[in-house]
Amino acid sequence: MKQWERLQGLMRAPRLGWDVLLRGSYDFTYDQMPMSVRSMSLAKRLNLVRAGANLVHRRLQPWSWPLHMQAELTSFCNLKCPVCPTGAGTLSRPAQTLDVDLFARLMDEVGPYLLTLSLWGWGEPLLHPHLAEILRIAGSHPVVTLLSTNGQNLMNQKVIDALISSPPAYLIVSIDGLSDETNSQYRVGARLDPILTGVRRLAQIKQERRLDLPVLHMRYIVMKHNQHELPHLRDFAQHNDFDLLTIRTLVLADSAEQKHHELMPDLEEFRAYEYAGEERVRRNDFVCQEPFWFPTVYADGTVVACDQDFNAQLPFGTLSKEVSFAELWRSERAANVRRTIRDEPASLSFCRNCPFADRPCEACSVQSFDLKRDAA
Repeated sequence: MKQWERLQGLMRAPRLGWDVLLRGSYDFTYDQMPMSVRSMSLAKRLNLVRAGANLVHRRLQPWSWPLHMQAELTSFCNLKCPVCPTGAGTLSRPAQTLDVDLFARLMDEVGPYLLTLSLWGWGEPLLHPHLAEILRIAGSHPVVTLLSTNGQNLMNQKVIDALISSPPAYLIVSIDGLSDETNSQYRVGARLDPILTGVRRLAQIKQERRLDLPVLHMRYIVMKHNQHELPHLRDFAQHNDFDLLTIRTLVLADSAEQKHHELMPDLEEFRAYEYAGEERVRRNDFVCQEPFWFPTVYADGTVVACDQDFNAQLPFGTLSKEVSFAELWRSERAANVRRTIRDEPASLSFCRNCPFADRPCEACSVQSFDLKRDAA
């Protein structure tokens, strides 16, 4: 979070406090996706207010439960994207899937307090063999659920059934080219046909059953090899029955910058960072909030302060039948991790290469188009 974004949040606090505490409602935008939370329980209202205090204090032992959480369903993928740790082969954690019972216990603990739940990490979530059960558990809690996918399994009937039976609020489908040739330059191994066939099938079922969810969201990362397609994106997304299109910048993970430079677009408005010659311009206006309200749970149950710690260099600990999330969230170890990230970020490689720190704003997506409204 940038300093100016933090100040804006503080200035909105009085109105937000009224809406949250008295009306039980909260409207916000998450990476260009509009979200609305209504009829919040008293516990959830109080948790949101307590979490807001972290805008000022960033306490090593937060007053609140997390507001947001990321749950990695799988730690393996069917593609090899070159700047992703999984695709580049720098992810050292073993390939596995998130245990359903562990996820259920986790959601029983934090589900009553969360605003959003992101069901992805450094693997492809639609490869989880019990996706339907994961979505059912997530859907039983008052949480805005997001699922991001490369779409290669969207033709699978079991996947379609799961997405319709217990739909996430947003199904984010990554497409970085309007032809197989362009898309597979970054999404190595991807084909468009299973993606588009699956999306159109989901859109058809939604129309037949008069369903609002999931919102079918096409996400496009602008790079050097695909920037020429920008004028055609909206027509492509509308033609293939998407509800929302967002255009995104390519961001760094904790890795060398050379590949990022090769992919970086010529169009400066679609670059994630500013450059002085070949050097990324470093900024000093970033205030990291992740360890205080947005942890990640990996497929083996390991809890980390931030998903950029993709090899779990600094874990809070690991969930199990004997170890609850609350024990890890409020542990001395977690406090020490937060202290290091807050006070000594330069000592950590994943903080030095944070994809948000050197950006002019926090959001990775820079443009958004409501395709259904446009078509009306």
